[in-house]
Amino acid sequence: MKPYRIGTRGSPLALAQASETRARLMAAHDLPEEAFEIVVLSTKGDRVTDRPLSEIGGKGLFTEEIEEQLSDGRLDLAVHSSKDMPTVLPDGLGLVAFLEREDVRDAFIGRSAPRLEDLPQNAVVGSASLRRQALIRRLRPDISVITFRGQVETRLRKLGEGQVDATLLAHAGLKRLGNTGVITELLDPESFPPAPGQGAICIEARINDERTAELLAPINHPATQAALLCERGFLGALDGSCRTPIAGLATIAGDQLSFYGMILTPDGSVWHDIRTEGPVGDASVLGAEAGAEVRVRAGSSFFDSWV
Repeated sequence: MKPYRIGTRGSPLALAQASETRARLMAAHDLPEEAFEIVVLSTKGDRVTDRPLSEIGGKGLFTEEIEEQLSDGRLDLAVHSSKDMPTVLPDGLGLVAFLEREDVRDAFIGRSAPRLEDLPQNAVVGSASLRRQALIRRLRPDISVITFRGQVETRLRKLGEGQVDATLLAHAGLKRLGNTGVITELLDPESFPPAPGQGAICIEARINDERTAELLAPINHPATQAALLCERGFLGALDGSCRTPIAGLATIAGDQLSFYGMILTPDGSVWHDIRTEGPVGDASVLGAEAGAEVRVRAGSSFFDSWV
């Protein structure tokens, strides 16, 4: 049988996520490793690391080359970090499965202090995320925040060299890499809410490919899928991209969903948050309505700061 071709970026974290997906598929279908081929592709987001994502095109920079091969049939499926996915996907493609979500919290890794609140005045924190930058400035306006791009290993090396006093990474990614020992503090998602999709692996495929949909169905986690539909609905209503500081987290209890979302100015000085809840079956609508409401609350002048 021709192996299923799984597209992924080439970072250690991306490869760990693709390998986890393959292992789950092997177990679900009692198939050997040879039934799946992991295809590593370089994306513009990986190649251009000397500028903020907001300056070179946003989230699609991590998916464009992979989606091109997915669309034309060279790949059967693609494995992504959900938080890297644009809200609008290319025609014919969709997010058809989500693995069970990992811990959503941000991990603080301090060199000169173990906790964010303990950093000395005028300390320097490195982060590539506009959300993290804005939340840091909201909590500690005295701190200098600089853009800090690169793979997990690169950022940790820069931290070790003393280029910054601290950095932040997703706890889920560090767990998948087996590198949680570097963490000095896990940040409370109430005061430091995560990015929409953080901690969740999503699988993209052609929406008319029934064979691949049947392959993926057994490894899809419905609660994670519902949470992500809500969070992506929130993002979509706000036109969210790597140019915008947006946080959002949906949690599921039985057949009920609770959502907390926040938008911030890049300097963290102004923010608007929102809470909503409702049936899991209305996940997308709940997220979109929350986004629309917070957009009205903030007013058009608020969004001028995002340009």
